[in-house]
Amino acid sequence: MKEKVVLAYSGGLDTTAIIPWLKETFNYDVICCCIDCGQGEELDGLEERAKLSGAAKLYIEDIVDDFADNYIVPCVQAHAVYEDEYLLGTSMARPAIAKRLVEIARKENAVAICHGATGKGNDQIRFELGIKALAPDLKIIAPWRMTDIWKMESRDDEIAYCKAHGIHLPFDDSHSYSRDRNLWHISHEGLELENPSQAPNYDDMLVLSVTPEKAPDKETEITMTFEHGIPKTLNGKAMKVSEIITELNRIGGENGIGIVDIVENRVVGMKSRGVYETPGGTILMAAHEQLEELTLDRDTMETKKKLGSQFAQVVYEGKWFTPLREALQAFVESTQNYVTGEVKMKLYKGNIIKAGTTSPYSLYNESLASFTTGDLYDHHDADGFITLFGLPLKVRAMMLQEVEKNQKNS
Repeated sequence: MKEKVVLAYSGGLDTTAIIPWLKETFNYDVICCCIDCGQGEELDGLEERAKLSGAAKLYIEDIVDDFADNYIVPCVQAHAVYEDEYLLGTSMARPAIAKRLVEIARKENAVAICHGATGKGNDQIRFELGIKALAPDLKIIAPWRMTDIWKMESRDDEIAYCKAHGIHLPFDDSHSYSRDRNLWHISHEGLELENPSQAPNYDDMLVLSVTPEKAPDKETEITMTFEHGIPKTLNGKAMKVSEIITELNRIGGENGIGIVDIVENRVVGMKSRGVYETPGGTILMAAHEQLEELTLDRDTMETKKKLGSQFAQVVYEGKWFTPLREALQAFVESTQNYVTGEVKMKLYKGNIIKAGTTSPYSLYNESLASFTTGDLYDHHDADGFITLFGLPLKVRAMMLQEVEKNQKNS
């Protein structure tokens, strides 16, 4: 009986060519596993394609709700944004995919897991750190790094290899953007984006969105509610988190929300440029942050902001299954006890405009905040506070005056 390998399968040219290569090189039975994180129509026709390519079996695993509840929500609560712009769409999905690949490998008694990530990108790190953390005994096969036995260097090479092995499938010969899509976002790399001096060709590129210039000339109003930092309703309708994100993608995309052009620092040491469409995620992040402004105290917000940046770094680097991520997430979750309330927003040509926030746990006190004197605050109290708060500045200034005086007298 042949040994089995589980292949992270997308149905694209790369992973299709890997199927006969694994059989030929290692004499494995290939178990294809396509993990559905919300990429939608990209899954159509996969079963037939996998079988025609020589796969012994195909799993199509729907993890959309798992992805939303257990990976997206913690990142939203942490406000985890890499380098101030990237909302971690691909980074969050990879550990979820790795976990399910390991589960299928155990079910099939496979000896290895194979992925088609290149040797230049972050995904190889994210996949392999996840697999190592969950199944250190499994072998990991990364064809693009095995240049002594993987001889294909271009799309033409892969197409020729497939045809030589009796796989005659329609592949798009045109050079297009390299994309990654899931429930949270879609990313675009390649073509003109490889030259930072060139503007993105948004007319050919965008999938979820329109540019702000093409968005409607009127505002779109939305209302969301949260309970303990978890989104619960959108425009008065109770929904699962995944459903809220899906609907926000539609609404946000129509209004040109969440399109970013980023040059980011990859884990492997190089800079790369990508355009990300994250319409729903951008709105959800903004709504959650808007509610936190009302419900978190200053010290907690400051600490959470610092740890949120570290959380983003951990997720970006593929360290999801680590004690550090668990500890950071535990802190974040402890801050969400009172992040409950309603957020109103207006969307207009790429902009998210606040339109009101309410919470039963609001720390905003109108009596304190107003310009009129209330019972809780006496203006004279500020005298002693400023004296103590400014004391280090005053002491230093007095010291400098004394030094200057001594220098003049010497």
